[in-house]
Amino acid sequence: MPAAPPAAAATPPARTAPKPPPAAERVYAHVKEAVLDRRYEGGTLLTEGDLAEAVGVSRTPVREALLRLEVEGLIKLYPKKGALVLAVSAQEIADVVETRLLVEEFAARKAVPASPRLIARLEELLEKQRTLAEEGDLAAVSVADRCFHAEIVRDAGNQILSRLYDQLRDRQLRMGVAVMEAHPGRIEANITEHAELLDAIRSGDAEAAAQVVRRHVGRVRVLVRGEDR
Repeated sequence: MPAAPPAAAATPPARTAPKPPPAAERVYAHVKEAVLDRRYEGGTLLTEGDLAEAVGVSRTPVREALLRLEVEGLIKLYPKKGALVLAVSAQEIADVVETRLLVEEFAARKAVPASPRLIARLEELLEKQRTLAEEGDLAAVSVADRCFHAEIVRDAGNQILSRLYDQLRDRQLRMGVAVMEAHPGRIEANITEHAELLDAIRSGDAEAAAQVVRRHVGRVRVLVRGEDR
């Protein structure tokens, strides 16, 4: 009896291309990223037409995205004129620094004694900051800087404080880029202070860790206000 012909190989199902994000989401991401990394400086007037052309969408999703960004406090809408990118105010700087100090000093003390997982993660983030600094990517350095501090806050285990700290994310990133552009030497200083904070946590000295945080975060207020001469 002749052998049966080999069964045909099953045809793998065709992969469907990932669905692109909605138009309003693309506009929102475009504007927000440009504001945070200061490609759109405070005082810049954005028009619906220019943004629609830049992202390749109609004006309707642009309006939707701008309304969302106004709620977040990054822009101010002016009917028939456009959207004004808001500059970082002195009050905002004071509020952010005060909140960071309250949260981060507590978290630094709570981090001691530190778990091996936290130490390994902080070492990884510190090395990432060094690499990004060498590449000169200020926006990415600012993100890594913020992640270093956020990791310590999350490790404290207080979800309410973690959520509060996360709400400061955009403001911190924007201020961080501004400081590094105005004071290039601050990049290396930040990395050095992060290493000091890691050393204090690793050695089990809670008070020393809190003191590093106080000096490090307090310096932000001086630099962003332009008081460092």
